[in-house]
Amino acid sequence: MTDAGSEVSAQPRLWAIVGATGTGKSDLALDLAEALRDRGNPAEIVNADAMQLYRGMDIGTAKVTEAERRGIPHHLFDVRDVDEEAAVAWYQPRARAAIDEIQAQRGDAILVGGSGLYVSSVVYDFAFPPRDAAIRERLERELEDQGIEVLLQRLRTMDPETARRVDPRNGRRVVRALEVLEQGSSTHGAALPARPELWKPTTLIIGVHVDRAALVERLDARVERMWQQGLVAEVEGLRAHGLERGVTAQRAIGYAQALAQLDGRLTRAEAIAETQALTRRYARRQVSWFKRYPELSWLDAPIRATDLLDR
Repeated sequence: MTDAGSEVSAQPRLWAIVGATGTGKSDLALDLAEALRDRGNPAEIVNADAMQLYRGMDIGTAKVTEAERRGIPHHLFDVRDVDEEAAVAWYQPRARAAIDEIQAQRGDAILVGGSGLYVSSVVYDFAFPPRDAAIRERLERELEDQGIEVLLQRLRTMDPETARRVDPRNGRRVVRALEVLEQGSSTHGAALPARPELWKPTTLIIGVHVDRAALVERLDARVERMWQQGLVAEVEGLRAHGLERGVTAQRAIGYAQALAQLDGRLTRAEAIAETQALTRRYARRQVSWFKRYPELSWLDAPIRATDLLDR
């Protein structure tokens, strides 16, 4: 007779490989998938990097190429055009559907990426506040006519906690928070719950840790390589596909700076330096976000995939 515990452990697992940008998450996910498949587990990888959803955004997102995927199926890479929004509410049901499909074939699903809200929306019970197109359009007009500071002050009055959490330079996020509040919600709500519960009980969350000084050096070097590999040319090509019309894509770190370089607003050296500074800041925010995950196990890179299999 099989007890409940062993029934759960026999179920396909959901792995989440998370951490700051540049820590080697993609390589670890590939190694883990390969090790699992060697054991007869048809594991597959699901993307949880918001910018890797976009077609053509390759160099600046350090996206694993088709040739580098080792024949392992990858889901939710290159599924949006750069002029489309990739909101987390759009992403969540698609990522969960991909995971359910993988697990229906008795395979482990490996969620990999550093976009904290996207990861959280999948691994935890996570409900999104409602949308109202008419309210959003009105607020967007106010943003254009009056500027972000007016809307920010309104948000501070209505919901100080959300106002502290929202990036004060991101007009889209400020508008979204006010849109939700105007519909009667007491708070914005699209954040990790205070007491998060896992969506799948067989979830293992692995945080890839790299010493801060070593990570900064690695990130700065990676930004330099992106320019050497042709990021500016990539961005110039994406302009023809509507990059500057995209709500999300045009703000991506590196892409916004490459656009500024193309327009003559930044020199090459200034664009690289600004991208490096923003990438370092983003890495700090990622670590802070994932530290709130009670189930997360931090492991120091490099991590051997075979060391994970007995967990």
